[in-house]
Amino acid sequence: MAVRIRLRRTGRKNAPSFRIVVADSTSPRDGRFIEIIGQYFPRQGDKAVQLNTERANHWLDVGALPSDTVRSLLRKAGVLKARHEARLARKLNSSAVPVREASEHAASSDASQ
Repeated sequence: MAVRIRLRRTGRKNAPSFRIVVADSTSPRDGRFIEIIGQYFPRQGDKAVQLNTERANHWLDVGALPSDTVRSLLRKAGVLKARHEARLARKLNSSAVPVREASEHAASSDASQ
């Protein structure tokens, strides 16, 4: 089952609002969904996106793919940047050599010469 994070239209004519939902990729746009993780109000400007970042990160970790529009909304909300920085920090910490080991290694190489 391929899971997508996408928009579900609510609201009325000429006053759109959307729910950001996690749904199976085969279900229709306004059909069945698994969970609501936020809302998007395109006419409100700065306060347009209300998002539960904890649940969004959970679903992204599990492998849910965001639609193009939801990806741009996650980018505006700062979710993708935070995930990227956390991934970089893990990568740098795993490859970094602790200071004590580095100084011991340098001292042992100086002693051998």
